[in-house]
Amino acid sequence: MEKLGRDFFGQDAETLAQDLIGTILVHRRRGREYRARIVETEAYLGPHDRASHASKGRTKRTEVMFGPAGRAYVYLVYGMYEMFNIVAGHTGSAQAVLIRAAEPLGDWEANLTGPGRLTRAFGISRAHNGMDLTEDRLFLLRASGPRPRIGTSKRIGVAYAREWKDSPLRFFDAGSEAVSHDRKKRRSVLPVDSVNTAHRR
Repeated sequence: MEKLGRDFFGQDAETLAQDLIGTILVHRRRGREYRARIVETEAYLGPHDRASHASKGRTKRTEVMFGPAGRAYVYLVYGMYEMFNIVAGHTGSAQAVLIRAAEPLGDWEANLTGPGRLTRAFGISRAHNGMDLTEDRLFLLRASGPRPRIGTSKRIGVAYAREWKDSPLRFFDAGSEAVSHDRKKRRSVLPVDSVNTAHRR
């Protein structure tokens, strides 16, 4: 499988969030290689997106978001859950994609349904913040086979984001049981091709 490089991550976050569905996340740690197929993501489009950390400006916490694409942005929520994001877009645009869920591959058995469970099982923490995802420790591979049917919905837990709270910027593999939220409503969610992409820059 082909390792994904800087040009791939340099896409705008909305496009990257869709293209990451079906790719393989790989983490080499403690003499073992862990792999999982990404099935759910959310796009955060930069300082103008009120749901994004970047909307608060450039700070010590968000500095990595303003840097080059293909870096890990990892932060803590509720004092207990690490959230793994991938920096997207051109340098300075502060775009990112949250990895929400994945399916474990090989002989690895893990619950990767939800961003907190995913990072815990993968061993991803704030120690990985800023890590270059084009190197050989934590990286992504382009998957072979047919492209999954991608659905979309509003993002989870961003009711504070005013006019951005209902933006359809959450993407998922409509056929995966590992998708983390609204499973019973998935059939009513429009496929991504039918969604208004006016937020795309």
